Parts: sequence; C-alpha cells; structure tokens
Amino acid sequence: MPLTPLDIHNKEFSRRLRGYDEDEVNEFLDQVIKDYEGMIRDNKDLQNQLLAVQERLDHFANLEETLSKTIIVAQEAADEVKNNAKKEAQLIIKESEKNADRIINESLSKARKVSMEVEELKKQASIYRTRFRTLVEAQLELLSQDGWDALENQTRELERTSSERQERNEREREQWNRERERLEDREAEESRSSGDVY
Repeated sequence: MPLTPLDIHNKEFSRRLRGYDEDEVNEFLDQVIKDYEGMIRDNKDLQNQLLAVQERLDHFANLEETLSKTIIVAQEAADEVKNNAKKEAQLIIKESEKNADRIINESLSKARKVSMEVEELKKQASIYRTRFRTLVEAQLELLSQDGWDALENQTRELERTSSERQERNEREREQWNRERERLEDREAEESRSSGDVY
C-alpha cells in the first residue's frame, strides 16, 4: 500500500546513541512530506487530465465509428442509386430501341403505301391521258367532217329563231301591260262615276 503524507508525518524512529540530529531529520521529513504532497497533487492532476483525454479519445472513437458507419451507409446508398440508375438507363435504352424499331417499321410501311399510291396515281393518270387523247382525236375528226358546216348553220338558225321569239315575247308583254293599264283606268273611272251618283 503506498505511503501517504500522513504516514510520513507520523513515522517515529527509535532512538540510539549517536543517532541523527532529530531537528534535521524532522526538517527533512517536512520537506519530503511537502514534496510528496505536491507529487500526489500533480499525479492526481495528471490522472484527471488522462481521464479527460481518454474521454475525448472515446468521444472521437465513437465519432469515428459513427462516421465510418455513415460513410458505409452513404456508399451503399450511392451504389444502390448507381445500380438503379444503370438499370433504369438500360430499360430506357431498350425501350428507345423498341420505339426506334417500331418507328422504322411504321415509316417503311407508310413509304410502301405511298409508293403504291403513287404507282396507282400514275396508272390513273396514264388512263386519263389516253382517254383524253381519244376524246380530242374524236373531236378533231368531228371538226374535219363536212357536216360540221351544216351544224354551224343550224346553230346560227337556232340562235336567230330564239332571238326572234324573245323579241315577240317582249312585244306581247308590253301589249299586255298596256291593256292591263287601260282596264285599270276604266275600273277607276267607273268607281269614281259610281261615287258621284250616290
């Protein structure tokens, strides 16, 4: 068991002849006690500082462990996000490839359809051109025939007859209007005469 300052202070030595000077021994012991007490205080301070340092070390150790766990969790989360992003990108690429194939197939189908429609229009245009050429040739042949002059004379005669009929109808309309006005004047005169009688 370690000595205490009190143990040193209470220590008694046996006396012998021609021993040490008691006052010197006591003075030395007092100095030893004083130094020993200082050493104890310093030791206690060092222990307290050691405890404080140990507590801080424990705190930093816990903090390091927490940070390590946080870093691990963050890394795992980052890896998961990276993997999910990679999977999503692959899905998007596959979907884009499918859409691209679909668009290409639809475009090819539309192109074939348009090509067929163009060919059909070309056929119809060719048929129309042939029919129109036949019609023009027939009309030219009709114009080159001798009967065309007679047809023109007949047309002019019909136009003249129509004009004369129109003029005759106009004269008849004017005559009818004059006759109607004459009848209206007579009726008005008769109405006035009847009024004068009564």
